[in-house]
Amino acid sequence: MTSTPTAVRLPRRTVAGYALGSVGTGGFGTLPGLVLAYYLTDTLGVAAGLASLVVTVPKLWDVVIDPFIGAASDVSAARHGSRRRFLLAGAVTIPLFFAAVFATPVALVGSAAATWVVVAFVAAATSFSVFQVPYIALPAEIAPDYQSRTRLLAPRIAVLAVAILAFGAGGPLVRDAAGGGRAGYAVMGVVGGLVIGLGMLAAWAGAPRRAAVAVAAEPPVGPRPERRGDALRLGVSALREIPAFRRLLSTFVLQALATGAMLAGAQYVATYTLGSEGAVTFLFVALVGPALLVMPLATRISRRVGKRAALVGATSLFAVAALSLLPMRWAPGGWVYVSVALAGVAYAGMQLYPLAMLPDVVAVDARERGEDRAGVLGGVWTAGETAGLALGPTLVLGMLAVTGFVSRTGDVTVTQPASALTGIAVAFSVLPAALAFLSLLPLARYPLSEAVVDAAVVGSTEEAHP
Repeated sequence: MTSTPTAVRLPRRTVAGYALGSVGTGGFGTLPGLVLAYYLTDTLGVAAGLASLVVTVPKLWDVVIDPFIGAASDVSAARHGSRRRFLLAGAVTIPLFFAAVFATPVALVGSAAATWVVVAFVAAATSFSVFQVPYIALPAEIAPDYQSRTRLLAPRIAVLAVAILAFGAGGPLVRDAAGGGRAGYAVMGVVGGLVIGLGMLAAWAGAPRRAAVAVAAEPPVGPRPERRGDALRLGVSALREIPAFRRLLSTFVLQALATGAMLAGAQYVATYTLGSEGAVTFLFVALVGPALLVMPLATRISRRVGKRAALVGATSLFAVAALSLLPMRWAPGGWVYVSVALAGVAYAGMQLYPLAMLPDVVAVDARERGEDRAGVLGGVWTAGETAGLALGPTLVLGMLAVTGFVSRTGDVTVTQPASALTGIAVAFSVLPAALAFLSLLPLARYPLSEAVVDAAVVGSTEEAHP
């Protein structure tokens, strides 16, 4: 006989500490995605085609190292009962590297400037991964059931929305207040790097020194130390062995591509469609602000209809809202902010639901195998998210290159051809809409409902207490 498991009430300190980590993850994911491509093409004079490589190479590096970081964090968690040392290492190293990305020496322009940025960005991305991979793995060890994971992740996504809003709207304001150009970007990089590091330190300080709950019902099996040199194979094995993980990750990567494209296109829309560089701040407020307002509603919806159904609804709304932006090429105006705000309402769910579903996948896998692979799964997840967010700007820059976008340096004024203006509009509307609709295909076969997830909890409890 089975019974419905009682939802676990998590300590406020644990929930708050985990949520604060999103200050760092939101800042690192938002600011480069928003301004780096534009910084390269419109300040450093880097051609759009080369700029697409600059924003892509560091993310591809992440894809390679994330599984190794995940496996190493699993080893650390098994030996020390905590992933805290990884959180600390990322937090203390990222401010310097992040600042360097936007502190290109004045003597460097074009390809030389691109080389500086790519090296600095690879270093910053490495520090970020050292923090982000174990951070993603924590929820399965903090929250033991389907509903408590949503309650843990909802405040984190709310803080993430605030961080995205603060960095997306505030970053360009800091840049402009510091005089714009290279000097403005340098000040923005220093301020942004410090705030990102402080957010990560807050997560480290609040993280439990030992996992609050056991992820696996049985002791971990297998010689964990051997995984250090075998992380890539473990990540590939996880994708092959766990259909739920594979389908959820495919959905999330495609949605990361969609949001990455909108982030990268926003500054171009502000400058060349709406006629003001500063309009990017209002675009960001319109996109992220609604997420703060609807987060409680998003949590209630998932409780009523389930996380998968709620994610389908949010994704569909995002796609329709993005597609409605296409006419801005011929009729720009204030209505653009309304469509962007509608996409922002959907964006809240697209962030919350997948991150609340991932710990379900981790917990079910751990109980079925008797082995904790949270770090490995977190590494693969972070690699996929990173690749998606990186390739979104790459797709935008590729579209700009194909449609004849003209790069510039400093305050030089250029007139963009009509084809480039059309390319900007398509990159900000049709492209993210198509990617969002495509993400619904793998999601349709995602198998883990609340009954399936919590049946594992009940079953393991009954086996332990017959």
